[in-house]
Amino acid sequence: MARSNAKKRQVVAILGVGLIGGSIGLALRARGAWVVGIGRDRGRLDESKRLGAIDAGETDLVAGVQEADVAVVCTPVDRIACDAIRLAQNGPAGLLVTDVGSTKRAIVEAVEADPLARLSFVGAHPIAGSERQGVAFARGDLFEGRVCLLTPTEQTARDRLEAARIFWESLGCRMLEVDPTTHDEQLALTSHLPHLVASALASVIPPELLPMAAGAYRDGTRVAGADSALWACIFRENRQPLLQALDAFRLRLDAFEQALQQPDEAALPAWWELGKQNRTAYDPENPGNPVASFGKRV
Repeated sequence: MARSNAKKRQVVAILGVGLIGGSIGLALRARGAWVVGIGRDRGRLDESKRLGAIDAGETDLVAGVQEADVAVVCTPVDRIACDAIRLAQNGPAGLLVTDVGSTKRAIVEAVEADPLARLSFVGAHPIAGSERQGVAFARGDLFEGRVCLLTPTEQTARDRLEAARIFWESLGCRMLEVDPTTHDEQLALTSHLPHLVASALASVIPPELLPMAAGAYRDGTRVAGADSALWACIFRENRQPLLQALDAFRLRLDAFEQALQQPDEAALPAWWELGKQNRTAYDPENPGNPVASFGKRV
């Protein structure tokens, strides 16, 4: 891809053009950017171009990033650090490298161990997605109004941090900052635990009873349809915070069991009320709203 083809537009390289990468591409192209998809499968890159998610596709990472202003890593979380380092090492001066990983501590630590990569990288996590997979399900409005968490450290270059804010805001995100360790602890509760609970709930119902499952099963298990390899990778990368989240969940289940066994008729409604209050405070059309205690707005 030659810079002349981009006609001085912003050039963004997306490594991994699936649901998230494809949605980024659609949003960027709608805003006038030139988008280069990087991947190992030429057929998938061709599909991404046909669907309008990218302008050009490259199977060679070096060729794909050589003229980029921004590179976004949308690969599985156990590959993001390596991919971010390769992009930083092969991209032009001034390149911003960011990512979409739902775990952060291990990624940021690994990238910052590389002297060149830490000058380019700003960890990010746009809190948006779907249980569906692949660029065919990408949406250009996926990030509109959604929170994007930036996870800078003392080693993060200030100019890249500002560039990352501008980039993610341009996709419609509302920005927060949080350190990588806190990110992983809190996402273990708000995202990773709900996913594992959904999978557990989906699997505990015998198949022969599924005809009797209705809205509660449907809504409570929606994300159980997500990719198993992807989520196994996330669980492993965030093992300790997720174990702590499991402990908190067990305490709530224990409290329910105790309330169920008590003769006090007020015990069960009291147990239910806490969940009801939290769910009422959550706006599914604006899920990033009650976030004042989560991170710093930017």
